[in-house]
Amino acid sequence: MPSLTPQRTLLLFFCLCCCCCLQETLCILVQRSSERQQQQQQQQRENMQDSQVHTIQLFRRHRREPLSFVSSKVRRRAGARTGSQSAVHASEYYGKITVGTPPQEFSVVFDTGSGNLLLPSKQCKDEACTSHRRFDAAASKTALDVAFSSAPDGAVEKGGDRDVVTITFGTGEISGVFVKDHICVGKICTHADFVAATEESDEPFSLVPFDGIFGLGLQQMSEGPHFNVFDCMIRDKVLKAPIFAVFFGATDTEPSEITFGQYNESRMAGPLFWAPVSNPGYWQVGMTDITIGGLRQALCHGGCEVAVDTGTSLMAGPPDIVNDPTHK
Repeated sequence: MPSLTPQRTLLLFFCLCCCCCLQETLCILVQRSSERQQQQQQQQRENMQDSQVHTIQLFRRHRREPLSFVSSKVRRRAGARTGSQSAVHASEYYGKITVGTPPQEFSVVFDTGSGNLLLPSKQCKDEACTSHRRFDAAASKTALDVAFSSAPDGAVEKGGDRDVVTITFGTGEISGVFVKDHICVGKICTHADFVAATEESDEPFSLVPFDGIFGLGLQQMSEGPHFNVFDCMIRDKVLKAPIFAVFFGATDTEPSEITFGQYNESRMAGPLFWAPVSNPGYWQVGMTDITIGGLRQALCHGGCEVAVDTGTSLMAGPPDIVNDPTHK
């Protein structure tokens, strides 16, 4: 296996499983001690490692129209929809996190196509917000209203200005302000900044069962370093290994899950291999071709570039490449 330092890499499991890995070297220094002390230290390490790994079961819902939460700074131009709308897609995989002290629970899409945690705030009065659980900063003892993304620990001064950000996705738009608080994925917790939405578009957010979006893209996709929750987990050394792994079950009866801190070898369809990230931001990697029924389609002449995106429920690409396999 090639060296991981200093390049970030993406792990891919096939079929329907991807795992993302960042560079990190973990070192444990063990002092000499009596045999009993060594056993105690070993037990402590095992207990710590157990607390640094957590798997969340992902709920799955079907809908006729696909979703995409790839974030963009450019507003999407409205256009005619193409293709059949009769197909039913397994388009939403979401799980639970908690934010604040005491913890407030939210269901979120774990999305490798965006880089921020976004939750509806108590200040948002849109139907897309009021139909979901909303974050109440006043009810959290550890919440800090942040003025500017460039100063992630800087509180909003009384009567002072603060940033308002608008993030456009493939199928919707959110505007909000910045908050810093305690964020937990199961027993793995960190402090990070996130976007508390003050406005949300009705489509698709009023129609979805989850409350927010947990961005797992690389740091270039985030508002700033302290907004990338996974990087904050690595910074705070709360993970057994700097890895998260996503598994989407192929059928409704096969469980889907995301694991932080390691990957589940029982979910692997074959040997693990490395695919270097070609354009950091998205988990973007090179692809040589697409196979259907085990047969290569000869679509990527000279190679293709693809983004591995857990928040998009369909395969998308240039018409000259995508149109042919979608009719097979």
